[in-house]
Amino acid sequence: MQKYWADITQPLNPGGSYAIGANSPYGSCAQGGLNSTKNPTTLAFDLLCANSLNESLSIEEMDVSGVPDALNPSETYYYHLGNYTGPNVFYSPQYTSLYGLRTVTNANYNAMEVTLQHKMTHGIQFDFNYTYSHSIDISSDAERVGAWGGLGGQIINSWDPSAGRASSDFDLRHQLNSNFIFELPFGRNRWVARDANRFVDAVIGGWQLSGLARWTSGFPVTVDNGGQYPTNYQLEGHADQVGPVQTGTYYTGPNNNGVGSTAPNLFANGILAANDFGYAFPGETGARNNLRGPGFFGVDLGLAKRWKMPWKDTHSLQFRWEVFNVTNSVRFDVQSANAYEGGSLANGNGANFGNFSGTLTNPRIMQFALRYEF
Repeated sequence: MQKYWADITQPLNPGGSYAIGANSPYGSCAQGGLNSTKNPTTLAFDLLCANSLNESLSIEEMDVSGVPDALNPSETYYYHLGNYTGPNVFYSPQYTSLYGLRTVTNANYNAMEVTLQHKMTHGIQFDFNYTYSHSIDISSDAERVGAWGGLGGQIINSWDPSAGRASSDFDLRHQLNSNFIFELPFGRNRWVARDANRFVDAVIGGWQLSGLARWTSGFPVTVDNGGQYPTNYQLEGHADQVGPVQTGTYYTGPNNNGVGSTAPNLFANGILAANDFGYAFPGETGARNNLRGPGFFGVDLGLAKRWKMPWKDTHSLQFRWEVFNVTNSVRFDVQSANAYEGGSLANGNGANFGNFSGTLTNPRIMQFALRYEF
Protein backbone atom coordinates (compact mmCIF):
# COMPACT_ATOMS: atom_id res chain seq x y z
CA MET A 1 0.00 0.00 0.00
CA GLN A 2 2.82 2.42 0.86
CA LYS A 3 4.49 1.71 -2.48
CA TYR A 4 1.18 2.42 -4.30
CA TRP A 5 0.85 5.90 -2.77
CA ALA A 6 4.56 6.57 -3.27
CA ASP A 7 4.25 5.68 -6.96
CA ILE A 8 1.29 7.96 -7.70
CA THR A 9 2.06 10.90 -5.40
CA GLN A 10 4.19 13.78 -6.62
CA PRO A 11 7.81 13.43 -5.45
CA LEU A 12 9.24 16.10 -3.19
CA ASN A 13 11.94 18.65 -3.75
CA PRO A 14 15.06 17.96 -1.69
CA GLY A 15 14.21 18.91 1.88
CA GLY A 16 10.53 19.39 1.02
CA SER A 17 7.48 17.93 2.72
CA TYR A 18 3.81 17.27 2.13
CA ALA A 19 1.42 19.75 3.79
CA ILE A 20 -1.09 18.20 6.19
CA GLY A 21 -4.52 19.76 6.53
CA ALA A 22 -3.59 23.04 4.85
CA ASN A 23 -4.77 21.97 1.39
CA SER A 24 -8.12 20.47 2.35
CA PRO A 25 -11.10 22.82 2.82
CA TYR A 26 -12.44 20.25 5.30
CA GLY A 27 -9.50 20.42 7.69
CA SER A 28 -7.23 17.61 8.77
CA CYS A 29 -7.56 14.17 10.35
CA ALA A 30 -3.85 13.89 11.15
CA GLN A 31 -2.99 12.58 14.59
CA GLY A 32 -0.62 14.34 16.94
CA GLY A 33 -1.08 17.78 15.41
CA LEU A 34 1.03 17.09 12.32
CA ASN A 35 1.21 19.90 9.79
CA SER A 36 3.59 18.22 7.35
CA THR A 37 4.98 14.81 6.46
CA LYS A 38 7.42 13.17 4.08
CA ASN A 39 5.33 10.00 3.93
CA PRO A 40 2.93 9.90 0.93
CA THR A 41 0.76 7.31 2.69
CA THR A 42 0.22 9.73 5.59
CA LEU A 43 -0.70 12.44 3.07
CA ALA A 44 -3.23 10.14 1.38
CA PHE A 45 -4.77 9.16 4.72
CA ASP A 46 -5.12 12.79 5.76
CA LEU A 47 -6.82 13.88 2.53
CA LEU A 48 -9.15 10.87 2.29
CA CYS A 49 -10.10 11.16 5.95
CA ALA A 50 -10.68 14.91 5.86
CA ASN A 51 -12.84 14.51 2.74
CA SER A 52 -14.86 11.55 3.98
CA LEU A 53 -17.58 10.66 1.42
CA ASN A 54 -15.86 13.10 -0.93
CA GLU A 55 -13.21 10.78 -2.34
CA SER A 56 -13.04 12.32 -5.79
CA LEU A 57 -12.09 15.67 -4.27
CA SER A 58 -9.36 13.97 -2.21
CA ILE A 59 -7.85 12.45 -5.35
CA GLU A 60 -7.99 15.81 -7.10
CA GLU A 61 -6.19 17.49 -4.21
CA MET A 62 -3.48 14.84 -4.24
CA ASP A 63 -3.20 15.08 -7.99
CA VAL A 64 -3.08 18.86 -8.41
CA SER A 65 -3.15 20.88 -5.21
CA GLY A 66 -1.87 18.60 -2.48
CA VAL A 67 1.86 19.10 -2.83
CA PRO A 68 3.18 22.67 -2.82
CA ASP A 69 6.73 21.23 -2.55
CA ALA A 70 6.43 19.02 -5.65
CA LEU A 71 9.52 18.20 -7.67
CA ASN A 72 8.36 19.66 -11.00
CA PRO A 73 7.67 23.38 -10.45
CA SER A 74 7.71 24.08 -14.20
CA GLU A 75 4.15 22.78 -14.58
CA THR A 76 1.77 25.09 -12.73
CA TYR A 77 -1.99 24.68 -12.65
CA TYR A 78 -4.47 27.07 -11.16
CA TYR A 79 -6.91 25.78 -8.60
CA HIS A 80 -9.32 27.38 -6.15
CA LEU A 81 -6.76 27.04 -3.33
CA GLY A 82 -3.84 28.60 -5.20
CA ASN A 83 -1.03 27.68 -7.58
CA TYR A 84 0.26 24.13 -7.24
CA THR A 85 2.21 21.66 -9.31
CA GLY A 86 1.60 18.04 -10.11
CA PRO A 87 1.97 15.24 -12.64
CA ASN A 88 -1.81 14.79 -13.07
CA VAL A 89 -1.92 11.06 -12.46
CA PHE A 90 -5.72 11.02 -12.34
CA TYR A 91 -6.85 14.22 -14.07
CA SER A 92 -5.70 15.60 -17.38
CA PRO A 93 -4.31 19.17 -17.19
CA GLN A 94 -6.19 20.13 -20.36
CA TYR A 95 -9.59 20.36 -18.72
CA THR A 96 -11.34 20.06 -15.40
CA SER A 97 -14.18 17.99 -16.87
CA LEU A 98 -15.07 16.28 -20.11
CA TYR A 99 -18.61 15.86 -21.41
CA GLY A 100 -20.02 13.58 -24.03
CA LEU A 101 -23.49 13.16 -25.49
CA ARG A 102 -25.04 9.72 -25.69
CA THR A 103 -28.29 8.53 -27.22
CA VAL A 104 -28.18 5.19 -25.45
CA THR A 105 -30.93 5.68 -22.91
CA ASN A 106 -34.53 4.78 -22.25
CA ALA A 107 -37.65 6.48 -21.01
CA ASN A 108 -41.25 5.46 -20.49
CA TYR A 109 -44.51 7.37 -20.42
CA ASN A 110 -47.88 5.79 -19.68
CA ALA A 111 -51.12 7.65 -19.23
CA MET A 112 -54.87 7.36 -18.98
CA GLU A 113 -57.01 10.31 -20.07
CA VAL A 114 -60.72 10.77 -19.32
CA THR A 115 -62.71 13.53 -21.01
CA LEU A 116 -66.29 14.68 -20.43
CA GLN A 117 -67.74 17.21 -22.88
CA HIS A 118 -71.03 19.08 -23.00
CA LYS A 119 -71.81 20.97 -26.19
CA MET A 120 -73.58 24.31 -26.07
CA THR A 121 -77.21 23.59 -25.18
CA HIS A 122 -79.52 25.58 -22.92
CA GLY A 123 -76.79 28.19 -22.61
CA ILE A 124 -74.19 25.86 -21.08
CA GLN A 125 -70.99 24.38 -22.53
CA PHE A 126 -68.13 22.71 -20.67
CA ASP A 127 -65.18 20.33 -20.94
CA PHE A 128 -63.69 18.28 -18.09
CA ASN A 129 -60.39 16.42 -18.46
CA TYR A 130 -58.46 14.15 -16.10
CA THR A 131 -55.07 12.59 -16.81
CA TYR A 132 -53.33 9.95 -14.74
CA SER A 133 -49.79 9.46 -15.97
CA HIS A 134 -46.24 8.49 -15.06
CA SER A 135 -43.09 9.54 -16.89
CA ILE A 136 -39.82 7.73 -16.07
CA ASP A 137 -36.30 8.42 -17.34
CA ILE A 138 -32.68 8.49 -16.25
CA SER A 139 -32.24 12.19 -17.02
CA SER A 140 -34.76 14.87 -17.98
CA ASP A 141 -32.42 17.65 -19.11
CA ALA A 142 -32.19 18.44 -22.81
CA GLU A 143 -28.83 18.09 -24.56
CA ARG A 144 -28.57 21.87 -24.84
CA VAL A 145 -28.54 22.19 -21.03
CA GLY A 146 -25.04 22.60 -19.63
CA ALA A 147 -23.48 20.91 -16.62
CA TRP A 148 -24.65 23.67 -14.28
CA GLY A 149 -28.12 24.13 -15.77
CA GLY A 150 -31.38 22.26 -15.73
CA LEU A 151 -32.86 20.67 -12.63
CA GLY A 152 -29.90 18.54 -11.63
CA GLY A 153 -30.77 15.45 -13.64
CA GLN A 154 -27.27 14.84 -14.97
CA ILE A 155 -25.81 11.35 -15.11
CA ILE A 156 -23.73 10.95 -11.95
CA ASN A 157 -22.11 7.60 -12.74
CA SER A 158 -21.47 7.18 -16.46
CA TRP A 159 -20.73 3.47 -15.90
CA ASP A 160 -24.16 2.98 -14.34
CA PRO A 161 -26.56 5.51 -15.92
CA SER A 162 -29.63 3.54 -14.84
CA ALA A 163 -28.81 4.25 -11.19
CA GLY A 164 -30.60 7.57 -11.74
CA ARG A 165 -33.72 6.03 -13.25
CA ALA A 166 -36.74 7.57 -11.55
CA SER A 167 -39.77 9.78 -12.19
CA SER A 168 -39.03 12.52 -14.69
CA ASP A 169 -38.47 16.07 -13.49
CA PHE A 170 -41.69 17.05 -15.29
CA ASP A 171 -43.78 14.08 -14.11
CA LEU A 172 -47.28 15.02 -12.92
CA ARG A 173 -49.19 12.01 -11.68
CA HIS A 174 -52.62 13.69 -11.59
CA GLN A 175 -53.94 16.56 -13.68
CA LEU A 176 -57.45 18.02 -13.72
CA ASN A 177 -58.59 20.85 -15.96
CA SER A 178 -61.95 22.22 -16.96
CA ASN A 179 -63.39 25.07 -19.02
CA PHE A 180 -66.94 26.34 -19.35
CA ILE A 181 -69.19 28.96 -20.92
CA PHE A 182 -72.45 29.90 -19.20
CA GLU A 183 -74.93 32.34 -20.75
CA LEU A 184 -76.64 34.06 -17.82
CA PRO A 185 -80.45 33.56 -17.97
CA PHE A 186 -81.41 37.25 -17.75
CA GLY A 187 -83.06 39.43 -20.37
CA ARG A 188 -85.36 39.23 -23.34
CA ASN A 189 -86.49 35.67 -24.19
CA ARG A 190 -84.53 34.30 -21.18
CA TRP A 191 -85.68 32.56 -18.04
CA VAL A 192 -85.62 35.78 -16.03
CA ALA A 193 -87.25 38.97 -17.40
CA ARG A 194 -88.38 37.18 -20.54
CA ASP A 195 -90.59 40.12 -21.62
CA ALA A 196 -88.09 42.87 -20.83
CA ASN A 197 -88.07 45.88 -23.15
CA ARG A 198 -85.02 46.76 -25.18
CA PHE A 199 -83.64 49.20 -22.64
CA VAL A 200 -83.84 46.71 -19.76
CA ASP A 201 -82.49 43.95 -21.99
CA ALA A 202 -79.53 46.17 -22.93
CA VAL A 203 -78.65 46.37 -19.23
CA ILE A 204 -79.30 42.85 -17.92
CA GLY A 205 -79.40 40.67 -21.01
CA GLY A 206 -76.66 39.00 -23.02
CA TRP A 207 -74.15 38.50 -20.20
CA GLN A 208 -71.84 35.51 -20.47
CA LEU A 209 -69.64 33.92 -17.79
CA SER A 210 -66.63 31.80 -18.80
CA GLY A 211 -63.86 30.16 -16.88
CA LEU A 212 -60.82 27.92 -16.74
CA ALA A 213 -59.74 25.77 -13.79
CA ARG A 214 -56.67 23.59 -13.30
CA TRP A 215 -55.33 21.41 -10.48
CA THR A 216 -52.31 19.11 -10.48
CA SER A 217 -50.42 16.95 -8.05
CA GLY A 218 -46.88 18.01 -7.22
CA PHE A 219 -43.69 17.88 -9.25
CA PRO A 220 -40.86 15.66 -7.98
CA VAL A 221 -37.71 17.04 -6.40
CA THR A 222 -34.28 15.71 -5.43
CA VAL A 223 -32.29 16.55 -2.31
CA ASP A 224 -28.74 17.54 -3.22
CA ASN A 225 -25.83 15.59 -1.76
CA GLY A 226 -24.57 18.75 -0.14
CA GLY A 227 -21.06 19.63 -1.30
CA GLN A 228 -19.89 16.00 -1.37
CA TYR A 229 -18.48 14.36 -4.51
CA PRO A 230 -18.41 10.62 -3.84
CA THR A 231 -18.65 9.48 -7.45
CA ASN A 232 -18.16 12.36 -9.87
CA TYR A 233 -15.82 15.23 -9.06
CA GLN A 234 -17.95 17.97 -10.63
CA LEU A 235 -21.45 16.59 -9.93
CA GLU A 236 -22.31 16.17 -6.28
CA GLY A 237 -25.01 13.56 -6.78
CA HIS A 238 -28.16 13.05 -4.77
CA ALA A 239 -28.65 12.47 -1.07
CA ASP A 240 -30.09 9.22 0.28
CA GLN A 241 -33.24 9.44 2.38
CA VAL A 242 -32.59 7.75 5.72
CA GLY A 243 -35.74 8.76 7.61
CA PRO A 244 -39.45 9.45 6.95
CA VAL A 245 -40.44 12.93 5.78
CA GLN A 246 -43.75 14.56 4.89
CA THR A 247 -43.79 17.12 2.10
CA GLY A 248 -46.20 19.85 1.06
CA THR A 249 -46.41 23.48 2.19
CA TYR A 250 -45.84 24.13 5.89
CA TYR A 251 -45.19 27.14 8.10
CA THR A 252 -43.28 25.64 10.98
CA GLY A 253 -41.39 28.60 12.44
CA PRO A 254 -38.18 28.46 14.50
CA ASN A 255 -37.32 25.39 16.55
CA ASN A 256 -36.68 25.41 20.28
CA ASN A 257 -33.19 26.76 19.71
CA GLY A 258 -34.51 29.68 17.67
CA VAL A 259 -33.12 28.22 14.44
CA GLY A 260 -35.24 28.55 11.33
CA SER A 261 -37.82 31.01 10.07
CA THR A 262 -41.54 31.29 9.41
CA ALA A 263 -40.93 31.08 5.68
CA PRO A 264 -42.99 28.46 3.82
CA ASN A 265 -41.22 25.12 3.95
CA LEU A 266 -41.36 21.92 1.91
CA PHE A 267 -41.18 19.69 4.98
CA ALA A 268 -43.69 19.17 7.77
CA ASN A 269 -40.93 19.01 10.35
CA GLY A 270 -39.12 22.02 8.91
CA ILE A 271 -35.37 22.27 9.05
CA LEU A 272 -35.14 19.12 11.17
CA ALA A 273 -35.88 17.19 7.97
CA ALA A 274 -32.25 17.76 6.94
CA ASN A 275 -31.31 15.05 9.42
CA ASP A 276 -33.48 12.57 7.49
CA PHE A 277 -31.05 12.61 4.56
CA GLY A 278 -27.57 11.16 4.36
CA TYR A 279 -24.68 11.35 1.93
CA ALA A 280 -24.42 8.87 -0.91
CA PHE A 281 -21.45 6.52 -0.75
CA PRO A 282 -18.61 6.38 -3.33
CA GLY A 283 -19.89 5.05 -6.63
CA GLU A 284 -23.53 5.74 -5.79
CA THR A 285 -25.90 8.15 -7.49
CA GLY A 286 -28.26 8.64 -4.56
CA ALA A 287 -32.05 8.97 -4.59
CA ARG A 288 -33.41 11.00 -7.51
CA ASN A 289 -36.86 12.64 -7.54
CA ASN A 290 -38.07 10.66 -4.54
CA LEU A 291 -40.00 13.59 -3.02
CA ARG A 292 -43.04 15.56 -4.19
CA GLY A 293 -43.85 19.21 -3.69
CA PRO A 294 -47.17 21.06 -3.79
CA GLY A 295 -49.07 21.05 -7.06
CA PHE A 296 -50.67 23.84 -9.07
CA PHE A 297 -54.15 25.26 -8.53
CA GLY A 298 -55.78 28.12 -10.38
CA VAL A 299 -59.20 29.43 -11.44
CA ASP A 300 -59.69 32.15 -14.08
CA LEU A 301 -63.07 33.75 -14.80
CA GLY A 302 -64.37 36.13 -17.43
CA LEU A 303 -67.61 38.14 -17.63
CA ALA A 304 -68.59 39.56 -21.01
CA LYS A 305 -71.47 41.29 -22.79
CA ARG A 306 -72.01 42.35 -26.38
CA TRP A 307 -74.32 45.11 -27.65
CA LYS A 308 -75.31 45.15 -31.31
CA MET A 309 -75.38 48.65 -32.74
CA PRO A 310 -78.86 49.82 -33.85
CA TRP A 311 -77.53 51.35 -37.04
CA LYS A 312 -75.99 48.15 -38.39
CA ASP A 313 -76.11 44.51 -37.28
CA THR A 314 -72.48 43.88 -38.22
CA HIS A 315 -71.33 46.54 -35.73
CA SER A 316 -71.11 45.65 -32.05
CA LEU A 317 -69.57 46.80 -28.79
CA GLN A 318 -68.12 44.20 -26.42
CA PHE A 319 -67.24 44.61 -22.75
CA ARG A 320 -65.00 42.08 -20.95
CA TRP A 321 -63.96 41.76 -17.31
CA GLU A 322 -61.40 39.01 -16.71
CA VAL A 323 -59.91 37.85 -13.42
CA PHE A 324 -56.88 35.54 -13.26
CA ASN A 325 -56.35 33.43 -10.12
CA VAL A 326 -59.74 34.39 -8.73
CA THR A 327 -59.09 32.73 -5.38
CA ASN A 328 -55.66 34.41 -5.11
CA SER A 329 -54.24 30.98 -4.31
CA VAL A 330 -50.52 30.53 -3.67
CA ARG A 331 -48.75 27.37 -4.75
CA PHE A 332 -44.99 27.17 -4.22
CA ASP A 333 -42.51 25.89 -6.79
CA VAL A 334 -40.79 22.80 -5.41
CA GLN A 335 -37.74 23.50 -7.56
CA SER A 336 -37.23 26.73 -5.62
CA ALA A 337 -36.99 24.87 -2.31
CA ASN A 338 -33.62 24.83 -0.58
CA ALA A 339 -33.02 21.09 -0.94
CA TYR A 340 -29.28 21.29 -0.34
CA GLU A 341 -28.41 18.59 2.17
CA GLY A 342 -25.22 20.41 3.09
CA GLY A 343 -27.54 22.63 5.11
CA SER A 344 -28.20 19.90 7.68
CA LEU A 345 -28.23 20.87 11.33
CA ALA A 346 -25.24 18.63 11.86
CA ASN A 347 -23.23 20.98 9.66
CA GLY A 348 -24.62 24.09 11.37
CA ASN A 349 -26.20 25.59 8.25
CA GLY A 350 -29.73 24.21 8.39
CA ALA A 351 -31.71 27.38 9.14
CA ASN A 352 -33.13 27.58 5.58
CA PHE A 353 -33.34 23.91 4.65
CA GLY A 354 -36.60 23.27 2.77
CA ASN A 355 -37.57 26.93 2.48
CA PHE A 356 -39.38 27.96 -0.72
CA SER A 357 -38.23 31.03 -2.64
CA GLY A 358 -40.58 30.97 -5.66
CA THR A 359 -44.14 30.18 -6.67
CA LEU A 360 -45.96 28.40 -9.48
CA THR A 361 -48.81 30.91 -9.29
CA ASN A 362 -49.15 34.66 -9.80
CA PRO A 363 -51.21 36.98 -7.59
CA ARG A 364 -54.79 37.77 -8.59
CA ILE A 365 -54.91 40.05 -11.62
CA MET A 366 -57.92 41.80 -13.19
CA GLN A 367 -58.23 43.34 -16.62
CA PHE A 368 -61.01 45.21 -18.37
CA ALA A 369 -61.58 45.64 -22.09
CA LEU A 370 -64.00 47.53 -24.30
CA ARG A 371 -63.90 46.62 -28.00
CA TYR A 372 -65.82 47.93 -30.97
CA GLU A 373 -66.16 45.49 -33.86
CA PHE A 374 -67.26 46.29 -37.40
